[in-house]
Amino acid sequence: MLFNSFEFFLFFPLITILYFVFPHKYRWQLLLSASCIFYMAFIPKYIFILILTIVVDYFAGIWIENSTGKKRKIYLIISIVSTCLILFVFKYYNFFNTNFENLSKFLGWNYSINTLKIILPIGLSFHTFQSLSYVIEVYRGNQKAEKHFGIYSLYVMFYPQLVAGPIERPQNLLHQFYEKHNLDGPRIISGLKLMAWGLFKKVVIADRLSVFVNQVYNSPTQFEGISLMIATIFFAYQIYCDFSGYSDIAIGSARVMGFNLMLNFNRPYYSKSISEFWRRWHISLSTWFKDYVYISMGGNRVSKWRNFYNLFITFLISGFWHGANWTFVAWGALHGIFLIIGAQTKDNWNSLLIYFHLPKESFLGKFVRVICTFTLVCIGWVFFRATNISDAFYILKNSITGITNVLNVFTQERKHILYLDNTIYEFSLAVIAILLLEMVHLKQRSGNFQAYVSDLPTFIKWSGYVVGLLLIIFFGKYGSQDFIYFQF
Repeated sequence: MLFNSFEFFLFFPLITILYFVFPHKYRWQLLLSASCIFYMAFIPKYIFILILTIVVDYFAGIWIENSTGKKRKIYLIISIVSTCLILFVFKYYNFFNTNFENLSKFLGWNYSINTLKIILPIGLSFHTFQSLSYVIEVYRGNQKAEKHFGIYSLYVMFYPQLVAGPIERPQNLLHQFYEKHNLDGPRIISGLKLMAWGLFKKVVIADRLSVFVNQVYNSPTQFEGISLMIATIFFAYQIYCDFSGYSDIAIGSARVMGFNLMLNFNRPYYSKSISEFWRRWHISLSTWFKDYVYISMGGNRVSKWRNFYNLFITFLISGFWHGANWTFVAWGALHGIFLIIGAQTKDNWNSLLIYFHLPKESFLGKFVRVICTFTLVCIGWVFFRATNISDAFYILKNSITGITNVLNVFTQERKHILYLDNTIYEFSLAVIAILLLEMVHLKQRSGNFQAYVSDLPTFIKWSGYVVGLLLIIFFGKYGSQDFIYFQF
């Protein structure tokens, strides 16, 4: 079930009303049943894969807590291996099989193992990581093993964040299923406003930009220069609005019922370095890799070069987590390299800014750093979005060498070059949508945006709500388009 579907428009209010009508002791059963229905709306039989993961990690958590010595580690390894094995079969088996087959052909070997004709279960990577965080925290002694099977199942399956996060930690979420949440007007309104903002980002911005992005990235050799640059910048905003829009709807819908989910995005394109970008982008995933991979490898408590190795491997794994394709591996490796180079040249950058009379804390100094960071992120997005490595290199190369076609923007070819084979009306709407987003972001930088809106005069405030709703209705792209991160 998609957040931007008519089915969810009926599902959410019904479940929310029932949640507050039901006695507290039955609410977990309602939410668990609703989560099963929500998940089964995609491919019903895949619910059994989720159940298998839940059963394994539920008992693993109890066995780890009740054991001592080497047994605890054995149970942890069994849990991690079995959970990751499911992920491997559905997400990575065909990738490795195809690459082994290609290698065998190159070496002249006989290799005849067939690929599996299976579909990746929706959100498998997300609830796999949420399950792993639970058993790891129990092993580390930071979380008591959950004895209530239904509550633990709900922790993994809680429908707002089941499919694409945020990836919650047990310390934050498990205890909330035991708490009684009463009707609270301001909290409900706050949650609904966040949901509306997320829906705006998805249907008005992301889905509109996808038309331009798909036009170029599905046939990149038909475009060059400024066209490729525009498509890449549009994709940067598309993926941000698509994924942060999902997170906003997830956090908002949970907030309406009284649950607090972690912040997942914090205006990442205002980052002044790649390291800051990863503190603002997909926060639940970046902190997951930091806590369970990077720090486990030694983090920054080791020599400089070992630390660089830890960074690179962490981002290489992060890239591979996103998808079974060399483009994602390249994307992860590229960000690892960016971080290493950034750490090595930090003092040089500061000296360069001072040389050009741009102190790093001045407005111009910050602006230059933001633009440089955004440029590097966009280079990474080329690999993330491209169909294959060859297309990615074509886009990067021709974005520069084909820049001379900017002269044709003022000729009859501007529809192809500037509007990416769309009308000036559609192109203008896309640009205006991005500008509206940035206006909100700029206001958020100066303080609590929701508090600012709440303090406005009633007439202005509600006029703004109505305008926002009308924008969603009349300028949204509908047709139940999937969220980008569903594929991961």
